[in-house]
Amino acid sequence: MTVPACLHTLNLGFVALTDCAPLVVAQRLGLDREMGLQFCLHRQPSWSAVRDKLISGQLDAAHALYGLVYGMQLGLGNPPCDMAILMTLNQNGQGISLAPALADAYCQGASLMEISRQLGRPLALAHTFPTGTHAMWLYYWLAAQGVHPLRDARCVVIPPAQMSDAMQAGVLDGFCAGQPWHALAQQRGVARLVTDSAVIWPNHPEKVLACRRELAQQQPDVAGRLVQALLLACHWLDQPENHALAAGWLAAEDCLAMPAELILQHWTAADAGLLHFCDEGRVNYPYPSDALWFLQQYRRWGMWQGNDAAAVVASVNQTALYEQAARACGLSLPAVHDRHSVLMDGSHWPDYSGSAPSVGALSQYTH
Repeated sequence: MTVPACLHTLNLGFVALTDCAPLVVAQRLGLDREMGLQFCLHRQPSWSAVRDKLISGQLDAAHALYGLVYGMQLGLGNPPCDMAILMTLNQNGQGISLAPALADAYCQGASLMEISRQLGRPLALAHTFPTGTHAMWLYYWLAAQGVHPLRDARCVVIPPAQMSDAMQAGVLDGFCAGQPWHALAQQRGVARLVTDSAVIWPNHPEKVLACRRELAQQQPDVAGRLVQALLLACHWLDQPENHALAAGWLAAEDCLAMPAELILQHWTAADAGLLHFCDEGRVNYPYPSDALWFLQQYRRWGMWQGNDAAAVVASVNQTALYEQAARACGLSLPAVHDRHSVLMDGSHWPDYSGSAPSVGALSQYTH
């Protein structure tokens, strides 16, 4: 490997989750340096810290919740900030856990409403960020079972690393987050996984590589090389023989700071929700229809009432930059750029074949 004499330094943020692996692997394998870059990785205590440091410029780019990027773009909880999604980093790999007694009742057939009535109060459930993926998975899962997430449950925001402590303290009945925090909660006997996110939306988008749009616009070569390094890392991560080594790197004190065996527990399990990092590039394409789904959910829950969804997505999801980087890596591009999915309640997304939903089509989901 020939390392360029002058490397362009990038400050990259991540939250301690298994799916931050592409950033860690790219640095450990020297893929950043192969691309003339120097990754400086900065672990963040919460998704709000990722948001704030992206806005301030302390971070050049970050491992980020898909929905966090659109919350930033739309000004939902922060001043509007022009953002870019350069690629999707992974699909699946999240889950919902309940306290052991509630998990037993649920797995034996009790409905969520029955469990709530037995408690004599609404379920107290946590997710990780108001506009993030975990909030949307939790809301969708509840609504599909007849529980309105804003009226029939009490949903709060807690950083993923604090979920297990909150369960142990008895302030939560359950939570939606990424691994390995479900594995840790189960090891401590304070919660048990009752569903994984792939049940809610098979092969859903999860974390993305996010940056302020000025990086993509003003330094497209740097952004493209950043994408290339992470695409190569994602491809490496999809090889099962590399999982143990990657878990060892993730276990480090400056990363997840927990045993590699615990990280691997759900990554390699048959019921792990098929955590994918690449799948020959099918994971990584920044599909416009994926972004439109989040805007649809924001409308559904009264968080956003804009009428320019298609224009917003076209400005955020950097499909042209991604396509150039993927070709440079030798990865094929998906034949269809708006993929079709069937969610847990039987609804289809997009709801008709061959094109992304229009603004008019989105309006039917405001119920």
